Amino acid sequence: MRRRPRWDPPAIWAGALVALVIEVPAWIATSWALGAENWTLTAVFSMLQFLAFVLGGACAAWVQRLSLPLAHALVTAVGTYLALQVVISIIRIASGSGINIMNIVFFTTLALVAGAIGGALGSAMRRRGLVPSNQRVMIETTASATPHTTGNNTSNNTGSFTEPEDER
Repeated sequence: MRRRPRWDPPAIWAGALVALVIEVPAWIATSWALGAENWTLTAVFSMLQFLAFVLGGACAAWVQRLSLPLAHALVTAVGTYLALQVVISIIRIASGSGINIMNIVFFTTLALVAGAIGGALGSAMRRRGLVPSNQRVMIETTASATPHTTGNNTSNNTGSFTEPEDER
């Protein structure tokens, strides 16, 4: 018996790419704003960093095909943050700066929250019928293959029945 796959790697990679495209420039801008002691820009760029993980998680949740939007969003947001943090930590250690483990733990928690928000967004998009274009064909093909009921009474998806309209 073949087990159902637990993860959709292309979805996780797509979400990670979205997050990194926004996160890396925002991180550079935040570092610059901190150095310039411009607290307003620091706050704006920090919010942009948070938004990067929300959008990355939302992308992974939306693109995945295994009906696990929240799991894909959380893995994408936290995994991307930790991978980026490893690179940043290596850069800081190589340049003689220290790393703060408590900051990493705190911001990992924020990435987790961002992933949860992203998972809710991606899931809501799917529930509303918004699916990626490469999956739209599969859904339309599956829907056209399902048999349609005919008869005097048809369901209108509200639990009540209506008479069919006259064909003219």
